Parts: sequence; C-alpha cells; structure tokens
Amino acid sequence: MTKIEIVEALAEKTGMQKKDAEGVLETLVNTIQESLKSGQKVNLAGLGTFVVVEKKARVARNPKTGETVQVEAKKAPKFKPGKQLKELLSGQVPSA
Repeated sequence: MTKIEIVEALAEKTGMQKKDAEGVLETLVNTIQESLKSGQKVNLAGLGTFVVVEKKARVARNPKTGETVQVEAKKAPKFKPGKQLKELLSGQVPSA
C-alpha cells in the first residue's frame, strides 16, 4: 500500500477531504520520525513498536573481491510487531 492509497483509505473511512487526510498522515509520520530521532520509543497499540537500535562497528567482507571493509557504528530504526498484529496475520483471533 502506498502513501496515496493510505490517504485515500483514511479519507474514505473518516469522511475527511483528501488534503486533510494527507495532512494527518504527514503529521503522524513526522511525529514518529522526530520521536525516534530524539531517542524515544514509539508504541502504537495494536500495531507495534518503533525503536532505534545502536549497531556496533564491525569488519565486513566485500563478497565480490573478498576484501575486508570497516563498517562504522550507526543507529538504525527497528519495528517490532505487536501481539495483536501477529495474531491477525497468523489467522488467530486477536485477544481483546
């Protein structure tokens, strides 16, 4: 599903204008991004949790040449699906 499809679904299900629905989606995405950037965890009940994980520096190998390469430490986003989402996708009835 693309951003445009999400905006259309949001507008259809809520009765909002598409531009208003797009504004809500943009605000939601920006808020999640800002929270993650500041080191906060974002937990959306029924969906899952977004966190930032620290990846340590490591030595990797270029598969083409076999040459070793130093990979710097970095931060990366991670998503952990919630119980309700897992149950929904596995065909189980979500618990209330």
